[in-house]
Amino acid sequence: MGKLHYGTHSFDMDDRLLAHLQLIIGVKLRRSESFFMSWKPPASSGEGRRAVWIDNGVHLYFEYSGGREPKLNFAWAEKLADSAGKGGGLIIMAEDVPLIPEDSPAGTAGQ
Repeated sequence: MGKLHYGTHSFDMDDRLLAHLQLIIGVKLRRSESFFMSWKPPASSGEGRRAVWIDNGVHLYFEYSGGREPKLNFAWAEKLADSAGKGGGLIIMAEDVPLIPEDSPAGTAGQ
């Protein structure tokens, strides 16, 4: 379990999810696009829904627990990126889409 550090807050997140978020957030912030990001922690945590405003002016740090970089699922990244461009912002959702090879035309999320 890795951590997303945003400003003075830290959020536990799976390394695989963090890698996808790093891709999407990096593209959005490089374009100077601010947006909301929201998610629901596992029910077992007893925590409610969370939402943060992602902006270039806030310190952002991705901390991975593992040393190996996960293979990106560009179909999932595309779904996440699509949600980031809508009014509700980036909604973290389960990876329930098939893996698309990186060299396929659909494997170019955020480019």
